[in-house]
Amino acid sequence: MMTNRSTEGEMASIARQHYDAVFRFCARRVGVDRAADVSQETFLTAQKVFHKFRGESNLTTWLFGIAHNECRRISRKQRFEPVLLEIDPERPSDGNSETAIVDRQALNQALCKLSPEHREIVILHEIEGLTYEEAALVLSVPVGTVKSRLHHAFLQLRRQLFAPEEVMR
Repeated sequence: MMTNRSTEGEMASIARQHYDAVFRFCARRVGVDRAADVSQETFLTAQKVFHKFRGESNLTTWLFGIAHNECRRISRKQRFEPVLLEIDPERPSDGNSETAIVDRQALNQALCKLSPEHREIVILHEIEGLTYEEAALVLSVPVGTVKSRLHHAFLQLRRQLFAPEEVMR
């Protein structure tokens, strides 16, 4: 049986290894100003329920599941706009920085128009890089639901970002 000290030491090591990923995960959902607090709550909760971690999923996926619930909790308490993509004019994604910024702004606006379920699955799969299975574990839904939500989210994004004739492709 693990003592509280060994659990605390192990959790401190886990926090050091995974803090940046959890912080980015939270920042995309609740904003940078709230992300540190939510990340801390995530690791406190993880420490309390660490004995329930069975290793059936990746540790990062398990932590993202806890972070997801913490972000939802704070979102219910405090209404605010979702924060999705940071726009850094110093770091364009292609040769034309003005076009890159406009493209990111348009994508950010389109993502904000998605339902929370569709927005979340796009963030998990496309931005966080989770597999269908990992996203299903984080959201506590079947893999088929993840695939369906992602498909419908992409259809909505195409409608918002492209001319009608381009969407038909």
